[in-house]
Amino acid sequence: MNIALIGVSGRVGSRLLAELLRRGHQVTGIARDTGTVARQPQLLLKHGDANQPAQLAPLLAGHDAVLSALKFATTDAASLIAAVKQAGVSRLLVVGGAATLEVAPGQILLDDPGFPAAYRPEAEGGRRFLDALRGEHTLDWTFLSPSAELVPGERTGKFRLGSDQLLTDANGKSWISMEDYAIALVDELEAPKHSRQRFTVGY
Repeated sequence: MNIALIGVSGRVGSRLLAELLRRGHQVTGIARDTGTVARQPQLLLKHGDANQPAQLAPLLAGHDAVLSALKFATTDAASLIAAVKQAGVSRLLVVGGAATLEVAPGQILLDDPGFPAAYRPEAEGGRRFLDALRGEHTLDWTFLSPSAELVPGERTGKFRLGSDQLLTDANGKSWISMEDYAIALVDELEAPKHSRQRFTVGY
């Protein structure tokens, strides 16, 4: 497939790039600064700003799908959605956040009184982004929330999928490696099972 990956230079974006290239996809990697991304076969690097639809849309045109690995605190959901639609691309897969996952019926992690203040701007941005997608009926979108801890680690291929509830392991820890997260998102890209849905991945 021919994939546009926005946020290719980030920590999760770089893992997604590695997974996509491992599986033989052609990738257009887009970021405000691509200088830290190594040149590789099957990879075309482009400079682009996700908050400027008129600039971004031409970079996305002609791709089978768009993957977004952007920070929510600095990304305007409406602008990104507009750019994807202007480009004529029908699928958008988004690296989500864990804060909107339920920790009890009707209670999400973000609304817990003990939620760390330092993470709140990014988490609130993720909630706004997910709300924007849920109100979108033209794009075929998917939002993959990681577990509470999304960390650099190993590519094991052994993980569980869930829907709207926070996943925890046998010890009560909620986590997933960035490498295994990338597997789950590219699996969804190749074999869609969560059209216009949010789902989650964890150990």
